[in-house]
Amino acid sequence: MCTYTHSRVSICKYLYKFFYHVKSKESLYMVIITTIIAKEVEQVVSKRFRKDQRGAIGIETLIVFIAMVLVAAVSAAVLIQTVGYLQQKAMATGRETTKEVASGLKVAQVLGYDPNAPGGNITKLAVLVEPNTGGQPIDLSKVTVTISNGQQAAVLQYSNTAAFSDLTTGGDLFSTSLAAWNSTNLGSSNFGIIVLQDPDGSITATTPTMNSGDKVALTINVSAVFGSGLPVSTHVTGQVRPEFGAPGIIDFITPPTYTVNIVDLQ
Repeated sequence: MCTYTHSRVSICKYLYKFFYHVKSKESLYMVIITTIIAKEVEQVVSKRFRKDQRGAIGIETLIVFIAMVLVAAVSAAVLIQTVGYLQQKAMATGRETTKEVASGLKVAQVLGYDPNAPGGNITKLAVLVEPNTGGQPIDLSKVTVTISNGQQAAVLQYSNTAAFSDLTTGGDLFSTSLAAWNSTNLGSSNFGIIVLQDPDGSITATTPTMNSGDKVALTINVSAVFGSGLPVSTHVTGQVRPEFGAPGIIDFITPPTYTVNIVDLQ
């Protein structure tokens, strides 16, 4: 019934010697009781050693746990940095999108001029444009005008600062005395600018910047662009495209006959 723990002699060994010559039942009971007590002592001793072993295992577990915490911390730092970067990119994209959508030009009106009406062809186009409400300022020197009569297409830019006139105080829009209509200044690849409304004086020949409330007429020498004027019943399309933002649309069909010199086309 007695066992040995490590190199130590079990306690019940001494108890057997003590009760060796005793034959009574009471002595037998005492031996059984002491044997049970000895086993309990052995379990306590063995538990103490196992606790030491579990302590070593606990240190290893702690090391693994610390390593996991460090890995999680590094991963969290990378994730936070990535989220911050994506947030900044999203905000920048949102600002650019808002700028693109809110800004731009709109074509308010397109007027044509036929010097030989009734009859003849339209030789000049005045495209009246203004910035969209709430949009950003627009640099007209970076605006591109595309126009097509169905047979030819042209791309025009504000490349000659001499093709500039100011009519903020009033006057004839198609007057031949205006520098914006002068054939020397206005050729087949450029358009001119006539300022119609400019409360803050931001539109000049060298820095034509349109703000909210401004309005200008972009002058096009149709004869120079297409080689001849626009005849009747001609479908004309085009765009007035700023550096950023929505473009203004040009889309009209000339009337079947020209009865007056100035024709409202769009």
